Order: sequence, then structure tokens, then C-alpha cells
Amino acid sequence: MPDNSFDVVSKIELPEVSNSIQQAMKEIIQRFDLKDSNSQIELNEKDNKILLASKDEFKLKAINEILQQKLVKRKVPLKGLDYGPVIPAAGSTVKQEVTLQQGIPIEKAREIVKKVKDSKLKVQASIQGDFVRVSGRDRDVLQQVIQLLRGSDFGIDMQFTNYRTN
Repeated sequence: MPDNSFDVVSKIELPEVSNSIQQAMKEIIQRFDLKDSNSQIELNEKDNKILLASKDEFKLKAINEILQQKLVKRKVPLKGLDYGPVIPAAGSTVKQEVTLQQGIPIEKAREIVKKVKDSKLKVQASIQGDFVRVSGRDRDVLQQVIQLLRGSDFGIDMQFTNYRTN
């Protein structure tokens, strides 16, 4: 009898991020305290990065908060953002790079597999590139695994996709 399975993935929807950035830029342009701050938010889809730039660290923090509000409204998980250091740039401005997480890093994938194996549930978990596939005979056991993983904090945002039953 074939197994039932699902995938544990960690992906951020880039169109939602792009829309959030556009909304944040509209608000930045309209806000009085950010006028003449030359603040910018740019999305680099190829590298999965967001580039924040502003006049000083205080204004950079403000545009970051605006961006986070817009991302939350569009249901983009903030756990999927990895902030780099604030870097001084030309003309007394500052920049910060934010990396968007696409896929589960191998260390986190190993933690997930270990957690599933330690639970002693009758399922198999295997790392398939940048996601983890969990398979087992009983659908109810797969639901228990999903609940177990939701209750655990691996420091990344996880979605459960490709749920297949036979």
C-alpha cells in the first residue's frame, strides 16, 4: 500500500514582498518625519534580498518598521527575514541588507528530521534538497507530526504543502 506524505517547506512569496515594498515606499514618501531622508527600499529578486537605505540609523529603523508592518499585513512571515549589519555608505547615509529565506537550511532540516524521529511516531522523514518530506501509512499520524512541528520553534517559518493521501 502506497504511503501518504507531505512536505515541510520554508518559502516567502516574492510578489507579496514586492507589493509590501511598494506600499511602504508610498508611506515613506508621504510621512513628514521621513521627508528629505532619501530613504529607499529595493527588492533584488534574483538574490532574494531587500536593500534598505536612509540618511541615518534612526530613519533606517523607521523605514524597517514600516516595511515590517506592510509585510505582516500581507501575511509574509517576519521569521523568514535575516537582517545584515548596518553599513555606512557614501554621503553620510546608511544601508542594510535583508536576506529572504527560500528553502530550509540543511542544519534546520536535520533538526526537523531528528525531532520527527525522536517523537517515535511511525513515519519517515527525509531531506529532499531544501525541503523535508514526511511520509507514513496513517493520515492521522501525519497530522500528529504537523502538530508536533507547529509546536516546535526551529527559528524558521515553516509551511506544510503537497499533502498527498492515497
